[in-house]
Amino acid sequence: MTTILQKFNDNILKRFPPGVWLMTAVDTFITIGFSIALPFLALYLHKERGLPMSVVGMLFLISGLCTAATNIYGGILSDRLGRRRLFIVITTVSIFAYAALALLTGYNAPVWVIALVYIAARSIIGTINPTVMAIVADLTPKDRLTETYAFIRVGGNIGFALGPAIGGYLMTVVSYGWLLGVSALTCLIVAVLVYFFLRESFVAGKDRVDFKSMVAITLDRYFLVFTIFAILLTLSVAHLGSTLSVFAVERVGFTTAQYGLLLTANGIMVAVTQYPVAYLVNKLSRARGLILGSLLYAAGYLTMGWVTGFSWALVSMVIITAGEVTFSPISSSIVAESAPADKRGRYMGFFALSQTIGFSISPLFGGVLLDLFPANPIALWGIIASVGLVAAVGFWRWGKMSRPANLRLA
Repeated sequence: MTTILQKFNDNILKRFPPGVWLMTAVDTFITIGFSIALPFLALYLHKERGLPMSVVGMLFLISGLCTAATNIYGGILSDRLGRRRLFIVITTVSIFAYAALALLTGYNAPVWVIALVYIAARSIIGTINPTVMAIVADLTPKDRLTETYAFIRVGGNIGFALGPAIGGYLMTVVSYGWLLGVSALTCLIVAVLVYFFLRESFVAGKDRVDFKSMVAITLDRYFLVFTIFAILLTLSVAHLGSTLSVFAVERVGFTTAQYGLLLTANGIMVAVTQYPVAYLVNKLSRARGLILGSLLYAAGYLTMGWVTGFSWALVSMVIITAGEVTFSPISSSIVAESAPADKRGRYMGFFALSQTIGFSISPLFGGVLLDLFPANPIALWGIIASVGLVAAVGFWRWGKMSRPANLRLA
C-alpha cells in the first residue's frame, strides 16, 4: 500500500498538464455555483411556494429533457466551433441566467415564470459538462483517462463540499434569491479563468450540427448499451438534491443546515478518496468496476430506509460515496475511450444527455414515491435501491458483449 501511495503522489504537480489543472479549478467553481443553490430549489418550491413534490418532480423532468437536448448539441458545437469559444459563450450567458433567477425568486415572481427561467438556465448551463470532459480527453493519454477524470472530480467535489454547506447556512439567514446571486458570481469567476488562461485544445472541424450527426452515435452498439444501463443506474442514485432533501428535512426532521452538511460530507469524502480509489479500481476490468459501484450505490440508498438521525444518515452517505468514487471515473473513461478524436464532444454530449435524462426523471420518480409512501421509508428507498441492482445486472451483461474491433478499452 505504501508503494502505491508513493507512486500516485510522485510528482503530482507535473503529472497533469496545465489544462487539466485549469479544468479542475473550473469544475470546482462550476460545482460551487450549482450546489450552493439548486439542491435547495425543491425545498423552496415545495416548502415556501406550496408545490406538491410530484409537481416539483415534473418540473425537474421537463427541465432535464430540455437540458438533454442541449447536452448533445453543446458537445457537437464544441467539435464544430472549438472548446474555448463555446466555453466563453456558455459561462457568460450562465451569469445572466443565474442573476435572472435570483431576481425572480427575490421578488416572489409567479412560480410558472420561475419555472420557465429555471428550465432555460439549466439548459444553457448543461452544455458545460461535455465541453469540460472533451477538453480533458484532448489533453490526456488513453491509459490515464480514469486517473485524470478522478482528479477532475476531486475539484468538483471540493465545490460540492463547500456549496451545500454555504447554501444550507445562508438559507437560515437570507432568502433563497441570495443563493442564486452567489451562483451568478461563481459563473463570473469561471468566465474570467477561461478567457485569460484556457488555450484551445482542439482544431474545430466542419461537421454540420444537425439531427443526423446527433443520432449517428447510436450506431456504436457497445457504447449505446453501456449508456442505457448508465441511465438506469442514474434513476437509482440521482436523489441527493431532490428526494433526499424533502425526506431528510420534512420526514426525518433535519434542519436545512444539517441537510447541507450531509451533502458537504459527501463532497469532502469524494475529494479525499476519489483519486486513490480510482487509481486502485483502474486495476479492475471496466465491467467489474461498474458492477461494484452500482452495488455500493444500491446498498447506500437502501440503508436510508432506516435513517432516524444524522449519524445513521452519515453512514448511508459513506456507502453512497463509495459507489460514486468507484463508478464515476470509470464511466467517464469508457466514454472517452469509445470516442474517435474528432467526435469526442458529441460522445461526451450524448453521454451527458443520457445522464441528464436519468437526473431529470429521478426527481419525478422520487417525488411520486414520497407521495405514495409518506410513512414507509423502507419501501421508498427499497424501490430506489432495487433499480440500482437491476443496473448492476445490466453492466454484468454488457461486460460479456464482444467488443468491436475498432474499440479498444484500456
